[in-house]
Amino acid sequence: MQRAILSAASCRPPIASGAVVARSRPSLVLCFTRSATTAVAAAPLSRVHAPRVPSLGSVSSCSYPQLAAAHHQHSRLYSTASSEPNNRDTTPASSSSSSSSSSTSSSSSSSVRGARPRRRPTGYAAAAAAFLSAVIATAAFSLAGSLAADAAPTDPIKPAVPSTSSSSASEIPASVVIDGVAVPVVREFIGQDPGDATKPRLVVVGAGWGATAFLKNLDPGNYNTVVISESNHFIFTPLLPEATTGTVEARTLQESIRKICHHSRAKFWQAEAYDVHPELNMLEVRTQYGDRFLVPYDKLVIAVGAQNATFGVPGVKENTHFLKTTADARKIRYEILTNLERASLPTTPIEKKKQLTSFVVAGGGPTGVEFAAGLYDFIHEDIAKHFPELLPFVKVSLIQSGEHILNAFAEAISIYAEKTFRRQNINLITNARVIKVEPEVITYKLKNAKPGENETVALPFGLCVWSTGIEKRDLTRRVTARFGHTNARAIEVDGQLRLKYNDDQDIYALGDCATIENPKIMSVVNDYLEKSGKSKLSCDDFELVAQAAGKKYPAAAVHLQNVIRLFDEYDLDRSGFLELDEIKKLLSDVNKKLTSLPATAQVASQQGRYLAKKFNKLEFAAVQDDVWQKEEQKYPPFKYTHLGSFSYIGGDEAVYDYANLGQGGLMVGLAWRGAYLSKQVSLRTRALLGFDWIKRYIFGRDITR
Repeated sequence: MQRAILSAASCRPPIASGAVVARSRPSLVLCFTRSATTAVAAAPLSRVHAPRVPSLGSVSSCSYPQLAAAHHQHSRLYSTASSEPNNRDTTPASSSSSSSSSSTSSSSSSSVRGARPRRRPTGYAAAAAAFLSAVIATAAFSLAGSLAADAAPTDPIKPAVPSTSSSSASEIPASVVIDGVAVPVVREFIGQDPGDATKPRLVVVGAGWGATAFLKNLDPGNYNTVVISESNHFIFTPLLPEATTGTVEARTLQESIRKICHHSRAKFWQAEAYDVHPELNMLEVRTQYGDRFLVPYDKLVIAVGAQNATFGVPGVKENTHFLKTTADARKIRYEILTNLERASLPTTPIEKKKQLTSFVVAGGGPTGVEFAAGLYDFIHEDIAKHFPELLPFVKVSLIQSGEHILNAFAEAISIYAEKTFRRQNINLITNARVIKVEPEVITYKLKNAKPGENETVALPFGLCVWSTGIEKRDLTRRVTARFGHTNARAIEVDGQLRLKYNDDQDIYALGDCATIENPKIMSVVNDYLEKSGKSKLSCDDFELVAQAAGKKYPAAAVHLQNVIRLFDEYDLDRSGFLELDEIKKLLSDVNKKLTSLPATAQVASQQGRYLAKKFNKLEFAAVQDDVWQKEEQKYPPFKYTHLGSFSYIGGDEAVYDYANLGQGGLMVGLAWRGAYLSKQVSLRTRALLGFDWIKRYIFGRDITR
């Protein structure tokens, strides 16, 4: 495979003194040939010179209003020059000043004494070429879309609207006594515009999928927004397993939350949101430096996600690794390489080599499956080449409490993934429950032990990754306790994503830390019977009730679609009417089919976009609580649209599940990479991800610690 060569040409004509230069981005030209794929970064096409403007002069001889006015004139002229077409005062790039270079490289495969790297299947070169073409084409379309978005005119900043829903800065107390301690209050938010201080105060807690989607879709200038999170970056979590083996770099999966905040003109504070005080309309915040303060809010959005659940198994936190952050991925990668280097030493005993190269994954969900698949690739593509003497000892084991891995997928997909893992010699242990984890040993109990088989098994390991489920974070626990929520996993919200039992209706929650309440369809039936004065439903009446219930509770709509079939099925006495007991049985069966939304990035992103669009539409009502609540009732509830689920299973293969129909194989693997490439939150991460994948195919993974 030939390398992609980058050649650049530039032309920088002299610029008159005092001129404002409208800088243009380098245009990226993608040239596809049969022999090589060449990316050429051409020179800026033009430079537009705006008229001379008065110099700002020295700061000492210019007052602040004069300085601000001159700066505003500079900005206005710069914006005008940038938006004009490139047909005036244009200097074409000189062909004589451009330079290009190209080189080719060839690589030959050599066998490794004692162990051979995995041979690529027949037709792999064609598959690799197709993959590279897909990556480059996706990058080209993404680049064009990003440049077009950057070139689009920015909406004018809306004027500040005084907030009447809460006290002004002068009326907010300087401090509040909490638990006998006077805690200072942040009385004003200083944003990018002084006028933001008079706008409704919007506080967003978190920097994950839900919060990021909310911020990227929130119109700038509508609210005085501040984002509070312990992490100062967003993480593309679905690809974290690839960062543990060096397939992609950890920083490729990160994007600064400050850059994301810049779009919605929000402030960011890196701190821990500790507790909510709804009686004060304030959020208590604590920092890693020991500081403590209160942040007043008019609207509060909680999107803190969840943390790994240990289910009370002793030794999990002390002896295993979680995989939720890039820091976790770096630790896992470091320990994998450390174990390999130690096992390769001539003084290491055989039994110790086996223990060091035994990798255990607890949990058969997408994270655990993709980590095990990534390890398989790493073993057969890199360990076989650089640590051939260790290949006979390396072992990957996956422990799953259920009967199948990927149990949220269709059963056929789970079985396909299991067959693939067994073909790859991954040790699958199903129907097993981990009972304790000790240093270098994990003990599990088989649920259906065969006669003569040990029920309790101790498995030595050099590295164990724990990915068995999620549980509440500390803030989520405090919020649920304060509002009396009984759900064991998350904050309870209604269809509008508002906290239940919050009379002010000014707190929202989304993502993994929230769960939507079960629909109360019977209340819709009772309302209809009361208004119509009837005691039973005809088929036409039931159709009207089903439509009303589906509109109020979108999650139940899919189960109430076939009205005639449902009516005939539950009209047990064939009277042509549904009696009250028949209605209750029908709705009871419907409720059994309803499940909570999965804790996935897809759900959190859709909730973030929904809430941002609602906040944009209701911005005019944000200054008065009563108007906001009245208008919000007219807004449709959140409706989740499932777009399918991917999971990587190794060997460049992936599986895809949609509506209990799925596919698996190399082509699905290409689609998986293309989908994740297109879902990146910025052009920077999209480009880095594509380069990392290409780099891995050409040079292999980085095996340095």
